[in-house]
Amino acid sequence: MTTSRRSLLAAGATGTLALTAGCLDFALGNAPLEFTARRAAPSDATLEGTGYVEDEVEEQSFEETVEVAGLEREVRAGIWTSVYTKDRDFEGQTHEASVFAAVSVPGMEVAGYSVNPLDGLSNEELLEEFLEQLEGGEGEDGFALEDLEHDETFQLPILGEGRDVDAFVGETEFQGRTVDVDVVVSSFLHDDDLLVVLGSYPEPFAEESANVEVLMESLEHPI
Repeated sequence: MTTSRRSLLAAGATGTLALTAGCLDFALGNAPLEFTARRAAPSDATLEGTGYVEDEVEEQSFEETVEVAGLEREVRAGIWTSVYTKDRDFEGQTHEASVFAAVSVPGMEVAGYSVNPLDGLSNEELLEEFLEQLEGGEGEDGFALEDLEHDETFQLPILGEGRDVDAFVGETEFQGRTVDVDVVVSSFLHDDDLLVVLGSYPEPFAEESANVEVLMESLEHPI
């Protein structure tokens, strides 16, 4: 995945950037500054207990041009994305009905300033960024989310702290008809990484809400 968001860092950043050897080439524009996230995922026991299976786990490329002290510089980062799905029977057929994803983005700080293009985004904005992770892939099992609206905010204990979780309701085409889709999203900093965890399921499988919450609560980081 490649993202472009310019001018994410105010020009007030000072020349102290060059005081650390690891940042010197970056400050001079000779090389990009590189960051690496550490993977986050639900526990294996919880995945087995809720019936979710691994769909895709990969480290993706992230490249960004940022502005530091009035100068444009390149940063490069590795983002871990772990996606899990669950098949359900509906009207005599088996479908990939629900999706859970955990995304880990490096904190990306330079001289105390964040150069992470996702830093400060709301859960709704993060959901838009990672919406394709929830769309269930291509073909008849896939579903596209539309007309998302915020429903409620609640808290869950995740990685030792109470975290805000935003719930949204949207629509999708499922079995030739329009049905509601529930989506839940939480995002927070943990151990120098920005974690985004999200799950989605169509209204006919609304009982999956309990499983998605358990998956969130079982999150492990770093793995």
